[in-house]
Amino acid sequence: MIHWPEQAIKICGVRTVEHALVAAHAGATLIGMIFAPGRRQISPALGHSISAALRAAGVPTHSVGVFVNESAATINTIAAEAGLDVVQLSGDEPADIVADLNLLALKALRLTNSPAEQQWQALALAQPGQVRLLVDAHVAGSYGGAGVLADWQRAKAWAASTPTLLAGGLGPHNVAAAIEAVAPWGVDVSSGVETDGIKDSAKIIEFVTAARQALGRQYI
Repeated sequence: MIHWPEQAIKICGVRTVEHALVAAHAGATLIGMIFAPGRRQISPALGHSISAALRAAGVPTHSVGVFVNESAATINTIAAEAGLDVVQLSGDEPADIVADLNLLALKALRLTNSPAEQQWQALALAQPGQVRLLVDAHVAGSYGGAGVLADWQRAKAWAASTPTLLAGGLGPHNVAAAIEAVAPWGVDVSSGVETDGIKDSAKIIEFVTAARQALGRQYI
């Protein structure tokens, strides 16, 4: 039975076993892999290799598959093929899709004040063991990974009521400030730990170290 980590540090858009293990050994608790169309998309077979490597390493790290506007049946099929622990919904999925998913669900929201977001927030409040929220920046035409800062003040209000993962424009240089400002359940990064569009092991370690220290201060 998979449970959410007490503190979440998610490295997203991982495309190699090497970078997944670097992140996990540094202390990342969630490794995100993209199965939606885009430059970071990987195959279920590669996802399975990454998930298997994480399990073999014996680290307390969960594999997360990122999907955009897929059916529950497709998500469940790919999740099983890739050996995932969690599915992230980054599109315009309705809250009732959760009833048909086989894994824990992380829902990305962009604070647009839509009725759907209110439904997701209510679901996360009612079922925090099954559903968690991810707050990202609102960028027209983008479903994430744009490297733009989210609204930290509004994210703080969400984080005060339900466990919230903060994403959007984070990197080693500002993750501690973000955690201090928002007090989230955790943080999520993709482009902020890349160099020329490729994951950078040194930046991953720097980000995870800074995030762990800042999250630890929240619990003192």
